[in-house]
Amino acid sequence: MSSSKWIVAGILAVVGILAVVAGVIYLTVDAKSLPSILGTLHHTTSHRSLRGIVALLVGLVLLAAAGWLVYYKPPAPASPGGDAGD
Repeated sequence: MSSSKWIVAGILAVVGILAVVAGVIYLTVDAKSLPSILGTLHHTTSHRSLRGIVALLVGLVLLAAAGWLVYYKPPAPASPGGDAGD
């Protein structure tokens, strides 16, 4: 596997893990207690469920893409002439 694929897969994996962590935070922490980088809402006790679910899904898709880049091997090209069967 080329080094550029490893770099892209690593970046996808890191961003995917961060998205999963953000999704878990969105689903478990009250909206008024969220870190400011995630958009705090004042005067509410609800969770940001939709953002949490979307962040989890995006994270899982990115992790799957990273895994696909690492483990997918394209099929070997057919040899010219091949097996004529005669």
